[in-house]
Amino acid sequence: MSVTPTAPQGAVNPWQMALQQLDSVAERLKLEPPIHEKLRHPKRTLIVSIPTMMDDGSEKVFTGYRVQHSLDRGPAKGGIRYHPDVDLDEVKALAMWMTWKCAVVDIPYGGAKGGVTCDPKQMSRSELERMTRRFTSELIPIIGPEKDIPAPDVNTNAQVMAWIMDTYSVNVGYSVPGVVTGKPVSIGGSRGREEATGRGVMITAREMARHWGMGLDGARVVLQGFGNVGRHAALFLQNECGCRIIAVSDSKGGIYNPRGLNVEELIRLTRAGGMVPTYPDGDRITNKELLELECDLLIPAALENQITSANAPNIRAKVIVEGANGPTTPEADLILRDKGILVVPDILANAGGVTVSYFEWVQGRDAYFWTLQEVNQRLERIMKNACDEVWATYEREQVDMRTAAYMVGVARVAEAIRTRGIYP
Repeated sequence: MSVTPTAPQGAVNPWQMALQQLDSVAERLKLEPPIHEKLRHPKRTLIVSIPTMMDDGSEKVFTGYRVQHSLDRGPAKGGIRYHPDVDLDEVKALAMWMTWKCAVVDIPYGGAKGGVTCDPKQMSRSELERMTRRFTSELIPIIGPEKDIPAPDVNTNAQVMAWIMDTYSVNVGYSVPGVVTGKPVSIGGSRGREEATGRGVMITAREMARHWGMGLDGARVVLQGFGNVGRHAALFLQNECGCRIIAVSDSKGGIYNPRGLNVEELIRLTRAGGMVPTYPDGDRITNKELLELECDLLIPAALENQITSANAPNIRAKVIVEGANGPTTPEADLILRDKGILVVPDILANAGGVTVSYFEWVQGRDAYFWTLQEVNQRLERIMKNACDEVWATYEREQVDMRTAAYMVGVARVAEAIRTRGIYP
């Protein structure tokens, strides 16, 4: 997933943002104070040092995190990201958002997240492997197919998951494919997992546009971030919905062409190591300019804190579909609502990845693997049902879309807590 190097003016602490969102919905749901208080605290937080031998013979010590927010609906589930800005508050927020995301699509997981504070773009493949394997060794007491199942996130991929799986398996003495999802198909991964988050973004955009009475054929789409999520969302929206992709960006900037960009050519360019702004058929723009383009559909698919109180007044999209986690601050949400812009929240829009991760976990447990068509059909059904349920709540409760999604997700987790009770 491509990222924006610095957050815009008006960025807020992600953990405070997550708490504010929870508190607002808890009040609306009239949550019992003990349940509300329990949900405000992660169940478990692990911070580890990761001494790593570098290629030049020197040793660096990185800091790694794993936060398990909730285990009330099942084992913890959540990605691992490698990024210079990773810190505990970010990981705690992402873990909480994973809890709600899993509940919104009604899969039997709680939320977790992990990360390492590093710059993977300045590290060799062998350095990344050594760091990943040491990090995994530190996580072994709390991860496992019945405990906590990591997955790819920002700057991690199927290869990183393979290293995690192998390290865990070597330590326990037998092969454990179910310890991670998002791994290569050759070692137990699921078909359709790599593109699942982008496909889920497309399904959510299509369904919410249908509910809202907006056609997508010929719709102008702007995407911030052209990594795994952004590139697949762009491809599916173009090829399956007839959208016109007019602007995309990565960490170095963006490219804009009102006539439409050739997504396949852009994918070939970036997979060959090129950067989006070097694409010749369009005008170079900044990430700030990209977010403020006039369009029908805006998809922030980079990092959190991209749409804030500082730039929300200048947003000119009709609908925002959050491909990234936490890209819109609460203050920006209020501004966008007043402007009449429909914001489809992250905990619904980007849940395709964790849904197919669930499929991978199920396939691994049964040692029976599905076809790509079966994976996509099941993903379609789950995402469509979640969209319909959130939309029904949105209309019934007369709230914004984020609040509706949170009401669905938080209510499910709260019900699990009530049913299980407190022991001892």
